[in-house]
Amino acid sequence: MEEEMTFEEFMAARWASLYRFAYVLVGDHFRAEDLLQEAMARTCVRWRSIRDKGAAEAYVRRAMVRQASRAWRRRDRETLVGQPPDVVQVGNVAEAADRQAVWDEVRRLPPRMRAALVLRYLEGMSEAEAAEALGVGVGSIKSQTHHALKRLRAAMTEVEIVL
Repeated sequence: MEEEMTFEEFMAARWASLYRFAYVLVGDHFRAEDLLQEAMARTCVRWRSIRDKGAAEAYVRRAMVRQASRAWRRRDRETLVGQPPDVVQVGNVAEAADRQAVWDEVRRLPPRMRAALVLRYLEGMSEAEAAEALGVGVGSIKSQTHHALKRLRAAMTEVEIVL
């Protein structure tokens, strides 16, 4: 019989990946850490009742998406930054501005759309894997991804026109 993974082992093994997911979901290091800590605390409390420890990561991801969705609807969409905006950027300013513009648009997407994009394109999951991780159907992942990319394309076309 295979020995069951402890919560501490799970947390140590998956923290970095789950933190990246949380960061892209909320767009801020501090909120990402809070989001992940809250999801991990909820998972810790329920750890013994989780039968399939291999599905624990999907459980945590779903918890983060739900929590981020609730917070996204509540907050007045203020943007917190780790550094003052007057910090000089080193390197290609135009490239950095493009990345920032894309990131700003990604942050405007609803959490479920962001989650679908993160799982599909940053984590490299298939549609089926992403659907399983979020506890939704494959069609939902396809739809969320499609609509997210459509919004990003439209927004980035508007940004290019303004520039």
